[in-house]
Amino acid sequence: MELPDALLDSLRKPRPSQTVYREECTLCFDTYDGPVGIDVCLHCFNGACPVESTNRHGILHARKTGHKLHVNIRRIKKSTLISKRDSLEPPLKKLAVPEDVAEHDQYDIVSSVRSYAGEEAVQVRADHRLEPIVSAVLGSMSSATRSVVKSWEEEVVPCAHTSHLVQFPARELQRSGLATCEAAGCGLTSNLWLCLTCGSLGCGRPQFGGGGGNGHGLAHTKNHGHPVAVKMGTIEADGSADVYCYACDDARIDPQLAEHLANVGIAVHDQTKTEKSMTELQVEHNMSYDFAMTGADGAELEPLYGPGLTGMRNLGNSCYLASSLQTLFSLPSFQTRYLTSFHTHVMHCAHLDPTKCLECQLSKLADGLLSGRYAVPCQDDSTDTSLKSKDSQDFSKKKAPVFQAGISPSMFKALIGKGHSEFSTMRQQDAGEFLAYLLESMRRASRSTDLDDPTSTFRFAMEEKLQCLDCKGVRYTTTKEEVLSLPVPIVPRKQTGDDRLEVPTDAYEPAEFSKCLQEMVSPTDVDYACPTCNKKVLATNSMILLSRETHFTSFPNVLLVYAARFQFDNWVPRKVSVPLVVPFEPILLDSFQGKGLQSHETELPDLIQDTINYVPTYNTEAMGQLAAMGFAENRCKRALLATGNADANLAMEWLFAHMDDPDVDLPIEHAPTSSTPSHEELAPLVEMGFTASQATKALHETGNDATRAIEWLFSHPEEPEADGTSGGTEDLVTKPNHPEVIGSTMLPARYQLKAFISHKGPSVHSGHYVAHVRESSDAGWVLFNDEKVVRADKGFQSAELLAPLAYIYIFERV
Repeated sequence: MELPDALLDSLRKPRPSQTVYREECTLCFDTYDGPVGIDVCLHCFNGACPVESTNRHGILHARKTGHKLHVNIRRIKKSTLISKRDSLEPPLKKLAVPEDVAEHDQYDIVSSVRSYAGEEAVQVRADHRLEPIVSAVLGSMSSATRSVVKSWEEEVVPCAHTSHLVQFPARELQRSGLATCEAAGCGLTSNLWLCLTCGSLGCGRPQFGGGGGNGHGLAHTKNHGHPVAVKMGTIEADGSADVYCYACDDARIDPQLAEHLANVGIAVHDQTKTEKSMTELQVEHNMSYDFAMTGADGAELEPLYGPGLTGMRNLGNSCYLASSLQTLFSLPSFQTRYLTSFHTHVMHCAHLDPTKCLECQLSKLADGLLSGRYAVPCQDDSTDTSLKSKDSQDFSKKKAPVFQAGISPSMFKALIGKGHSEFSTMRQQDAGEFLAYLLESMRRASRSTDLDDPTSTFRFAMEEKLQCLDCKGVRYTTTKEEVLSLPVPIVPRKQTGDDRLEVPTDAYEPAEFSKCLQEMVSPTDVDYACPTCNKKVLATNSMILLSRETHFTSFPNVLLVYAARFQFDNWVPRKVSVPLVVPFEPILLDSFQGKGLQSHETELPDLIQDTINYVPTYNTEAMGQLAAMGFAENRCKRALLATGNADANLAMEWLFAHMDDPDVDLPIEHAPTSSTPSHEELAPLVEMGFTASQATKALHETGNDATRAIEWLFSHPEEPEADGTSGGTEDLVTKPNHPEVIGSTMLPARYQLKAFISHKGPSVHSGHYVAHVRESSDAGWVLFNDEKVVRADKGFQSAELLAPLAYIYIFERV
């Protein structure tokens, strides 16, 4: 076929900044490694599966855009691999994903220019004007490289603690004292950390998987509050070294490191590096981490293939994304919604570039994960590729498992993370935070397309009952929820030895799921004011006026549970690995349903509104008696408020017990419910990525309890902020007089564990996330570990062993 000169003259090579989708179809996961390759549009450089493929997205692209000219690209693996890694290379010191063997050393690229003519693709006659354009397409940076970032680095910056470090008076440490951990009986001589405040030398904390130290450096920080330490053996003559800020819990740069070291007698210019830095250790970890899960025998893992059993390749710390998607797409509501969209939405999508449309990318994921077309064994010259399905093979005869290649969610990750300060990076993320963000993105995308919202399957309503312990009046508030944030009690087991050291992750008393639920709905006493009793007490006193109960008003089709294992360490929220014993058999939640306002109950007025402008009155007689005893007026008022305005004797006892309180002489705020939280109260929540307005709202809703505020924020992603703005378009708070049914009130409310996301590693910023999903056919369990999809009914990766430390649980109503 010969092309018109006008068409040939209009073609341009891709710009250096332009993305060329030459490896994978933008609407499905067909790649140029497949038997028919990928068609790359020579007009806009979109990638599409060709006419010979199952979905024929190339024809769809041509119809929508009028772009008919394309180059078909196929990548064929060479029989002999020439590897650059056969030669010696210098050791890695940069925190980066190492480059793969060059593509031209592993593969042959076959290309041909064609033009769509109706339902066919016709070969185009060679023309010198096409050659430079095709060459530019073949030599362009791949879209995966551009979006995933081929080489990534951890950004280390100074902080307030390193920039404004306060040190003890100058003193010179003896060289002999810098060789051994100073803790009694320790004796470690490596992985030593020097406190830059006082010069104390302690060993590093224990490392996940073994090694490290005994944690005496961290113990020193906890006992004395000294925030910054430098790792001995990493100090170099140019002033670089490993510096860690325990207050920030992250690696930092000390701009005045040479000066700070000189204060303890260490001259930087005389130092020589003798130990591996944290960066080098982490690079080694990246290169050697066993993503099949450490301790498991690979020969015992049974690979699974077929529909709903497709793995997802790790893009570099993307396991949090993969585990979240695998759990969501195991649910019928998400499967139906996006598989339907895969066949219908693409026909009329307004986006000319499918990589910019969330609906297109989610439906692409649905087809990729559920169709089974990509869940096939890897075909490699060195492996047995006769394994075809989980049902037709005698797995016990296989010497080693043959895993699948899986699909690469790079286009989806680039889109969902665009503009987000954390999810756009290559850093490890919290799966719970990402799941909340993903559900909100799905919800908004569904509203914009006027399609069914699959996240509604998680919606339910909770009832909060406040009751005055004096007049017995009650107030009910109903809130819409989509996540049940379940507080898990943190009870350390008794430790032997040095209790200042970090407690191992297995050193906490297990908590039972049912008991946590019971504790959640049990009445709790709160500090508040009752407008009916005409009393007012401070939010910080010991006088309890109200009890609070929380129950289900309705139940969701799918119950999403976030196990809240938080504790604060120096105002920094940390997750603690408390085992949560979750039943695998069906559980009944009928007893946790609330009954609403009863006929014998008297409803209280709106507490918040009535207390905003409330000014308390004081017992005049008691005020006079206390003043006569010499107490200042402000102290007298504070004591009377703290004791319910009863009499002078109780107030006097309170005063003697609180004489040294730092706030005893501060002016009394008469409307604490409407006050703005302090900077110190807001800081931990803002540092987690929430806005100041969101943090203010959460603290207001939880009585300035920081731990409960975090749980509240995770379970209320659409809640209006304190300034009146909203994360969504719905008001999640309703009054009993205007009920809106979310979920179902029908009983029985019977649920069974369907899936969970667990995490291996010392923190959410390292380690690895995996997902376990229960199969509907035979109730067996499947482990999704990136591209590895295996049977998980027994062994080290079994659901039974990993469920107790999961962060997210999904229960289906049965």
